[in-house]
Amino acid sequence: MVERIAPVLVFLIAVTVIAELADQAKVFDVAAREAAHLARGRVWRLWLLVVALATGLTIVLSLDTCAVLLTPVVLSMARQLNIPPKLFAFTTVWLAGTASLLLPVSNLTNLLAVHPFRELNVSYLSVSWRPAIASIVITVLVLAALFHRDLPRKYDVPATPHVEDKVLFWGATAVCVLLGPAFVSGVQVAYPATIGALILAGLFAVRRRSALRWSLLPVKLVVTVVVLFTVVGFLSSHGLEDVLRRVAGTTSELRLSATAAVGANLFDNLPAYLAMEPVASDSPYRMMALLIGVNCGCLLTLWGSLATLLWRARCDAAGVSISWWSFLWRGLILTPLVVAGAVLALNR
Repeated sequence: MVERIAPVLVFLIAVTVIAELADQAKVFDVAAREAAHLARGRVWRLWLLVVALATGLTIVLSLDTCAVLLTPVVLSMARQLNIPPKLFAFTTVWLAGTASLLLPVSNLTNLLAVHPFRELNVSYLSVSWRPAIASIVITVLVLAALFHRDLPRKYDVPATPHVEDKVLFWGATAVCVLLGPAFVSGVQVAYPATIGALILAGLFAVRRRSALRWSLLPVKLVVTVVVLFTVVGFLSSHGLEDVLRRVAGTTSELRLSATAAVGANLFDNLPAYLAMEPVASDSPYRMMALLIGVNCGCLLTLWGSLATLLWRARCDAAGVSISWWSFLWRGLILTPLVVAGAVLALNR
C-alpha cells in the first residue's frame, strides 16, 4: 500500500505547488486575457478558448488545477466583460471531471489505476484515449445546448494584465508547458512534477521569497487521501469487495460505470475508486469503465469530488451562487450522456 500511495502523494504535493506558483506568476491571468483577445469580442469564441484551456490544464496539471485556479480567473473575466458567469463556471468544473480521463496525471484516481494497468501489461493511454475524447466532446455539446442563449453575446476586449516579474512569468510558463511531454514520456510522474516544483521554488526563492509559504503545501488534502486509503482498506478487508462485486456485476462495463458513479456521488470519487478497484482490476476495459464512473459520473452532487467542493468555494468567493439543486439538475442531463458515451467509446 505504501508503495502505491507514496508516488501519488508526492505528485499531488508537487503539482499543487507548481499550480499555485504559476498562478502567482500570472500565467493563468495572462492566458485568460489572451483568450479574450483571440476571441475578438465574441463570447462563443471566448468560450471555445476557455474549453481548450480548461481541457489542457485538466489533462496536464490535473482536475484540481482547473477547478481551483482557472475558475476564479474565468469568473473574474466574465464579470469584467459583463457576461453571465455560469457558462464559464460549469465549463471549468465539468471539464475538470470529464477531461480527466486521458492521462494518469489528470486525476488521482488515474494515478492509482496505473498499478493495475501495469500488472495487466497494458498501456493506460491505449485504453483511455477513445473514452476521453468522447467525454470531452459530449460535455462541450451539452454545455453549448444548456447555455446557447449566452453564446451569441459580444464584449469589449480587456487590457493585458500587468506582469510584475517577467522572469517568474516565463519560467513558470516554461515549466507548465514542459510538463505535458514529461508526463506522457513513460517516466514515473512524481519525478518531473517534483523537478518542476523545485525549479519554480528556486526561482521564487531568488525573485520573490515572500511567496514561498507552508500554505502552498496541500496538507489537508494529503491527510484526506491517507485517511481514505486507510478506511477503504479496512472496509475491503471486512466484506465490502463481495458486496460491490454483486452490485457491479462481472460482465457489463456500463453497469460497472453506473455503480461507480453512484458511489462517487454518495461518498466522493476517491473512496469509490479505492473500494471498487478489486472488482475491475482483472481487465483494462473494466478498469477504464470504473474510471469513467468515478471521474465523469461524479458530477451530480457538490461533494462528488474534492475538486468540485473547491470549485464551489471559489464560486462563492467570486459572488457566484451555485445551489445544490442548480448543480444537480444540470448534472442529471450531462452525467448519463457522458458516462454512456464514454463506455460505448471504449470500443474493444
